[in-house]
Amino acid sequence: MHLRRMRGFSLIEMMVVVTIILIVSGIALMAMQPALKSSRVSNGYNVTLAAVRQTRDYAVAQRQQYSVTFSNAAIPNTITITQTGNGNVVTTYQLPTDVVFTAVAGIPTAANAVPDGFGAGATAIDFDQNIAGGIKTVIYFMPDGTGQDINGNINNGVIYIARAGELYSSHAITVWGATGRLRGWRLYNNAGNPFWRQN
Repeated sequence: MHLRRMRGFSLIEMMVVVTIILIVSGIALMAMQPALKSSRVSNGYNVTLAAVRQTRDYAVAQRQQYSVTFSNAAIPNTITITQTGNGNVVTTYQLPTDVVFTAVAGIPTAANAVPDGFGAGATAIDFDQNIAGGIKTVIYFMPDGTGQDINGNINNGVIYIARAGELYSSHAITVWGATGRLRGWRLYNNAGNPFWRQN
């Protein structure tokens, strides 16, 4: 009668393998964090751009006035589309919780350096450019596709989106009131000098 050999892993070998797997997983997770943060900012930017585009499309297609309201008063920040004729809220979108409407300190503020020359880079949601009496966080789209304020003035503006305190996560969207045209922007670093480039 011969003895059978024991086969398999010892407890120590198993613990070593599990420890190595945990260490590799931890390193991979840490390496992915910047990409995950960047994707959440891109998601917030895309949601905002799509919401403004959708509001204008509703106004043109249905021949009615629609408004889009941006709110950074609470986390998560929200975008609300409303049919202004009857006051019905069509939909509300939320930004990812770590992404907000904000003008991060350090973005360009010179008149020729801000997106489309709108504002001074200091206000996160800045509509009613050079117009008094409107609401800076709301734009109304008319059936002809133009963007106006509550008083019927052509409403140009800019919205800044970023992770709080992270300068180069900044994105911007400009709205030309006379045509309803939208432009997307991203902030880049050129040897320590931030500059906006159109997406």
